[in-house]
Amino acid sequence: MLESVETIIRELVEEVDFPQATQLFSKLSGGKRLRARLILTIAPAHPDAARLGAIVELIHAASLLHDDVIDDAMLRRGVESVNATHGSKVAIMLGDILYSKAFSALTAFDPEIARTISQSVTQLSVGEMMDVEMGRAFNLDRDLYLKMLYLKTATLIESCAYCAALLEGKDAHVYGLYGKNLGLAFQIVDDILDIIGNEETLGKPALNDFVEGKTTLPYMDLYDVLDSSDQEKLMGCHGRVLEASEKQWLSNAMSVHGIIARSYARAQELCDEALSVIGDEAALRAIITSVIQRSH
Repeated sequence: MLESVETIIRELVEEVDFPQATQLFSKLSGGKRLRARLILTIAPAHPDAARLGAIVELIHAASLLHDDVIDDAMLRRGVESVNATHGSKVAIMLGDILYSKAFSALTAFDPEIARTISQSVTQLSVGEMMDVEMGRAFNLDRDLYLKMLYLKTATLIESCAYCAALLEGKDAHVYGLYGKNLGLAFQIVDDILDIIGNEETLGKPALNDFVEGKTTLPYMDLYDVLDSSDQEKLMGCHGRVLEASEKQWLSNAMSVHGIIARSYARAQELCDEALSVIGDEAALRAIITSVIQRSH
């Protein structure tokens, strides 16, 4: 059914009737389509599930275009970003086109579904602003970090699960909780992969988040176990391009103190909470597994 999602996405972009937008969009990598897969898994028989999945994937693509401009990222999923090839103005406007087209298509749905998705996009934007502001200094506030993760990533995934359940006549609050925890776990794993991955698998340089000023869960956990001298060293590495020796020091410190395993354990806790509310739905369990075990 993901083929149907891809077809609808292309149709929605072509309906804009602006060849440059269609051409640029065709060069974007589709990614994992996690949000659409989640909708199709919860509401597999509903005739509008694929269209809702396509709309949400357009929203996600728009957010990534803006995110790349904010982060001044030159790569997205291993290929040059739109802002790298065509400039930030074009990337922002393409994102705006995708956002507005998605919202116009969303108006055809039940008002509760349209409202839920729209509100989550507002929260996503707030999360992006929080992420930028938090990058100005080394952050040790876990609650603030988790709130930012929820707004930036988990809220849209939560809304996908919630709205898919509405389509299918299932308990939307139960599936929303599953989606929320799935989204938080997804982002924590993403933060881990930024540390242990490489440019070939990540599609961006390793340790890129820390260089950009993002203090993710592994760095907070590492800070807690270091002595005061090494704490200062860690904070001194924050938000700048690192020397090879500094990268090696970070890697060794993470390994010695078992930081990556600790962060994975936190992601697994969230996944276990998600699984506890949906029972024996094998397809949703498989999505959880794919999130925890992914390498990029």
